[in-house]
Order: sequence, then C-alpha cells, then structure tokens
Amino acid sequence: MKDKKQQNRQNQSTRQLLGIEGITEYSLKTASNEAVFFSIKPSNISVMSEASLSAKIYSLMSVLKGLTEIEILCVNSRESFESNKNHLKNLSKKEENPAVRKLLEQDMQHLDHIQALTATAREFLLIVRIRGLKDKEIFSYLNRIEKTLNENGFSARRYDGEDIKTLLAVYFEQNVTTEKFENNDGERWILNG
Repeated sequence: MKDKKQQNRQNQSTRQLLGIEGITEYSLKTASNEAVFFSIKPSNISVMSEASLSAKIYSLMSVLKGLTEIEILCVNSRESFESNKNHLKNLSKKEENPAVRKLLEQDMQHLDHIQALTATAREFLLIVRIRGLKDKEIFSYLNRIEKTLNENGFSARRYDGEDIKTLLAVYFEQNVTTEKFENNDGERWILNG
C-alpha cells in the first residue's frame, strides 16, 4: 500500500503535487479557490515625514478594512545565492591548489556583491482569493480592488500568468534567470510540424 502511494506521488506533475490546477492569464487556480496577485510598489519610508508616514499607514488600514479578503505576502523577487556560496566554501576548504582556492574565493565575493546589490529586492503582494463569483463578475471585482489601491496612494499592478510563474519559480526554485517559463516540462523542445 505504501509503495503504491509512493509510486502515485512520483508520477504526479509538479502542479499536482502543489495542488495547482492551472495558471490563467490573471490567476493561480487550485481545487478550493482562485488566487489573484497584486504587486504593490513599496514606499521609501526613510525619507517620509512623520505626517506622511502616518497618512500612508492610515491609507493601508483603510484599504485592508474595506477589502477583508486580502492577504499580504512579502517575497524575495531575486534568487538567493546562499546554497551556491556554501558549496563554494566547502570546495575551497577541500581544495589544495592555492590558485583554484583563490578563484573560488573570488566567486564567493562576486556572489556576495550581487546579493548586496539585490538585498532590498523584496516584493509586496496582496492576494485576493476569488470564491463564488461568476466569470462576468470577476474582472469588475478585480478592477475595483485595483482602483481602491491606486486611489489610496499605492502603486498597484495585477499579476499576469507570466508574473505568477516567475513568483513560483523564485519561491520554489530560487530561479529568476529564465526568460520564459514553460507551461509543461520540455515544451521548448517540441517541434511543430
């Protein structure tokens, strides 16, 4: 019985394992609901006056009160190099050739430099779960949310399908180097005709 469960699990696609039914042009569909993501550009609060900061907090509070179905998510929008740096560090400890060890140390410094440049690369997302709405109602509902965010001083943008794939790639793979994500593994290798 346990072996059969293990085999069934191994035969599932990544989407099935994660409970994802599909990625549409505007949402992530699961068995229980549909999630729509809005990216919010962060404000540099270090340069704001106390009054401006209070107004910004009040605006966010107003948005959250008016839209109770919103969830907030903060994610890295860039890949992490920690596992790469740890691997290089372990190689450097084992390496006997001083020239190769120096190159490995330079690689680690380069990765540190890249990570320092993107250290503030955080993305703030609002997630809206769509439940019980008809197809006709969805877009007016999402447009109303986007309008509410923008009217309250937030620069908001609704994620499209490619943005959602990138979000999943960064979250699960720490990968943002891919230019275009495939809908199915190996899709790029299929030749038409």
